[in-house]
Parts: sequence; structure tokens; C-alpha cells
Amino acid sequence: MPEPAHPSPVDPAELGFEAIVYDKVPPRATITLNRPDVLNAFDFRMLREIARACEDASWDDEIRVVVVTGEGRAFCVGADLRSWDDTLVGRPQEYWKWFGAFKDMHDRLRELGKPTIARINGIAVGGGNELQMACDLAVIVEDAFIRHVGLEHGSVPAGGATQWLQLMVGDRRAREIVFLCDEIPARQAAEWGLVNRAVPADELDPVVDGWVESLVRKLPQTTRYAKQQLNVWRDLAWHQTIGHARDWLSMSMLGEEAQGAIQAFLDSRRER
Repeated sequence: MPEPAHPSPVDPAELGFEAIVYDKVPPRATITLNRPDVLNAFDFRMLREIARACEDASWDDEIRVVVVTGEGRAFCVGADLRSWDDTLVGRPQEYWKWFGAFKDMHDRLRELGKPTIARINGIAVGGGNELQMACDLAVIVEDAFIRHVGLEHGSVPAGGATQWLQLMVGDRRAREIVFLCDEIPARQAAEWGLVNRAVPADELDPVVDGWVESLVRKLPQTTRYAKQQLNVWRDLAWHQTIGHARDWLSMSMLGEEAQGAIQAFLDSRRER
């Protein structure tokens, strides 16, 4: 569709999304990552569509809360490395462009001026954890887990994790998550403060519904400013590091270490 002449929301059907499902039932908008065949891994289209959905929700005065969730058995497992073989590995300029879309998605979500809820319906790995961390509140099903694997796959988790984990779980636990790449069970994630709550699957929607109902009772402009103030430490860490991370990670696509790790991951998937 053509670029809007004014910051006016539209019917989600007009946006023509393919990688996400964007639904608005005021006062709630829901963004559902919709690539279940690859566990909702990010590709370029998905990043762009999430950003556009956040923009639309920010323009819609009838929308008071945005919920982010996944289709199928995963919330999100981060970047789709299987698409990198032909497009990004060994091509730093192309990676720089891709990471720009990742950064824009994060900025749109964090700055949309309304509370956001991560409805974590399954595993959240790498950039998937960074996505849920970018939301204001998070609830996870108790049989899921959170994990970072970047140090095994040639990528520093610099899209939120190395900026925000210390704020949420403390320095020692942040290092444990990033360095060891172990699975963090849902209950442990809640105990550490990485998410707000871990619940059985049949309680996931009631918790989200309850939060939405509570948030809608709050004054919207006051809530928007409170969110801006609460973002101060996240924003400080983010803006001090994200540009450097974008350039360093782009150049790392030329290195033997990153290329070898990504190729090993792709080979392991082909063998399955």
C-alpha cells in the first residue's frame, strides 16, 4: 500500500502482512509471529511487518495495549539462520541492512507509547528472548524455556540481551545466560525476573486478559509518559551500544569464526 499522508491507523487487512498476523479488537491489538514451520524465526519481511504493525498501533487511539505472541509451539527462536547462507554470510553490507530492520523493529515496539505484553506461548531463543524483553510485561507457559545461543552460532546477543539482561536479572546471572547458553526453564526465568510470571498453558490467556483489563483502566497519556520514563536505563544502554554492535556484527560476517559456526549450524539442520 502507498505511504500514508497522515499518521492514521488502518484496517489490518489493508496492510497485506504475510509473516505476522496483526489483529485489532479495541482496546487490544495483537501481533502474532506467523512462521511456525521455522519456529517463528525472524526473516527480513517479519521484522518490517512487526515495525509497521507497531507504528499502526501507536497511531490508533482506540488501541490501549499491544500483545505480542507466536503461532504454534514457539514464541520465537531469533534470526532465521537458514536464510543467511545465500544472503548475509560473507556479505557485511547486506547484514548491516538486515540489522537495521531488526533495530527499527525494536525501536518501534519500545517507543509505541502504549503498554506491551509478551504472551510467550513457547520457547524464546536468542532474538526471541530479546523481543520479549523489549515488551513491558511478560508471561510464559511453564513448559517453555528461554535460551541464548549466539556464542555457539557466531553472533553476539547484542540486540537487547547484552544491554538489558543485567537490568533484569543482575550481572552474574546475565553472564551465566550469555556465556553458558543453557536453557532457563520458565519457572526459573520468573524467579530471576526475566519474565513476570510462569503459568500453566490454560492460565496464559487469563493472565494476559487480566493485565489488559488493568492497563486499560489507566490514563493513556500518563501511562505513555510513565513508560517513557521507565525506559530510561534500557534506552541508555541501547543507544550507547547498538550502532557499534550493528557495525561489528556486520564485519564479523567476513570472519572465519562466524562463517564456520553458521555453516556448521546449517549443515546440522540439513542432516535432520
